[in-house]
Amino acid sequence: MNTSNAQPATAVVVGGSTGIGRGIADAWAAHRIETHVFSRSRPTGPGAGRLVWHRLDLRDAEHAKEKLAADMPAHTDLACYSAIYFTSRREPFTQTTESDWLDQFAVNVHGLTWTLRAAMPALRAAGPGLFLHVSSEVVYNAGPHRSGYAATKAAADSLIRSVSQEIEPDEVTFVQTLPTGMVDTPGIRARRPADFDYSGYMTPAAFAPLAVELARTRGRPYSGDVLVVREDATWSSISEALPTSQSRPPTGDHG
Repeated sequence: MNTSNAQPATAVVVGGSTGIGRGIADAWAAHRIETHVFSRSRPTGPGAGRLVWHRLDLRDAEHAKEKLAADMPAHTDLACYSAIYFTSRREPFTQTTESDWLDQFAVNVHGLTWTLRAAMPALRAAGPGLFLHVSSEVVYNAGPHRSGYAATKAAADSLIRSVSQEIEPDEVTFVQTLPTGMVDTPGIRARRPADFDYSGYMTPAAFAPLAVELARTRGRPYSGDVLVVREDATWSSISEALPTSQSRPPTGDHG
């Protein structure tokens, strides 16, 4: 799939070696989009050979800014920010260490900022480029024992909404996406017991059809929207229904 008449499309996925970002990166690469992944770990497994890897540690601010500026492809049509840092377990705010708190802001907020700044010139030149941000239900639900994650994802959501109002949609379209439920990822598995049953969890591949649709349309029909992806790989606007909280019981459930 070529989303530009002039030359083959190029995509960047920050945080694309695993998880939702990997699902998006694999979908783009499978459709003949040159896909660059910026992450701490090298992509492995099926499809990894189609991805161009750039080592990036967003917790090292100077390294991250220099790496993004130096390695961002001059021609970039699509960019996705899916990097995430959360603590090894859910814990009360008063028990969150300062290092964990700062690392959540470094990756979930500052990394997004640096990626926006590095990618924006190329995306604008693509006319329009697409910037896709992977958000979270915690933006809408908050919940206990997730203070750092909730604070940083809410900040990231507001950042995207603000920047999107500064740039005309014919230059860059901004779209956010999030899963309707928990997703089976290495980060989640690190927080679960060895015998945990993941059969009710979504997989990153559920985001592939949306990724392809956004690449095809450059996100024009969804500009400014937040799209909730379901387990069956369909999606709908956040305006239709808020996602279910992953940390609080449904309203009226006091059990």
